[in-house]
Amino acid sequence: MHVGVSYSLKEFIFWTRRNIYKLIIIGLLPVILYQVIGLRWIGLPWTVTALLGTATAFIVGFKNTQTYSRTWEARTIWGGILNSSRSWGITCRDFIDDEICTRKLVYRHFAWLTALRYQLRESRQWETSSKAYNAEYQQYYSIPEKESPLEDELAKYLSQEELSYILSTKNRAAQILSLQSASIKNMESKKQIDTLKFLEFEKLLREFYDHQGKAERIKNFPYPRQFASINSFFITLFCILLPFSMLNEFEKLNDAVSGIMKGYMVWLVVPFSVLVSWVYTSLEQVGESTENPFEGSANDVPISQMSRTIEIDMREMLGEHDLPEPLKPRNNIVL
Repeated sequence: MHVGVSYSLKEFIFWTRRNIYKLIIIGLLPVILYQVIGLRWIGLPWTVTALLGTATAFIVGFKNTQTYSRTWEARTIWGGILNSSRSWGITCRDFIDDEICTRKLVYRHFAWLTALRYQLRESRQWETSSKAYNAEYQQYYSIPEKESPLEDELAKYLSQEELSYILSTKNRAAQILSLQSASIKNMESKKQIDTLKFLEFEKLLREFYDHQGKAERIKNFPYPRQFASINSFFITLFCILLPFSMLNEFEKLNDAVSGIMKGYMVWLVVPFSVLVSWVYTSLEQVGESTENPFEGSANDVPISQMSRTIEIDMREMLGEHDLPEPLKPRNNIVL
């Protein structure tokens, strides 16, 4: 997540520069054919491209609205995790008289947060963090889940026996919640808590399962590929046709100018076609970088930072003072 005022123009141009290079070539080719080789018939009517551009704009706008909704839903889910976690902390502290049991349940919850965020950071085939323009931008920020293995992080919160069991399972986050439920049931059987408290604990665990399931839904179900594909096709077609449609329009400007530019106004097709096409390709790239909010891109939901915030809050509830430092942004980006 970018936490600054905005991306700078320099950052944005650096991020989209590969598209700019392609658009310059796409803009130069028709001008050379038209002006140098003399193929005047390649100039297309402006109306054709204008209609295509209008349709493309609607599709791009629709995609970006939907991808933003995915990111906002992901942020809402993790906001729910944060609130439910605080409720879990005070419930463990106030419902259980045994400090050791309380601490075990709270620390196991940290293990669940850790396992969940590592699962959400796993790559999927449709995600875009491995694309060149995103991969090179990762040098400006850090992804905590890529800096240390899951085993080392879970070892901070689980016993060796539990760690070995969890690492042998497939959905580790779900199985940690299962361990929580088994521990609560064991305390209820031993009369350490009454039935009403047991039910309250189980209610919170169901909430965690619900939050996890919603996050997994976003992670494992991509923005529909048919919409993503047609969006890309339309933008590519528009960018190719745009300079051909500008040729005749800029040729007409030769009648209104004099001096060294007279007869060469058609060369202005290159910068103006690049500018207009860049707007469309940049909107496409922005939407693409927003559709997968857990992949590890600069625009992700900051689940690592939120997990650290939860840990700090809950450990303070236990009266601890040796607390981890909050995750700080690097180049205005924090995950």
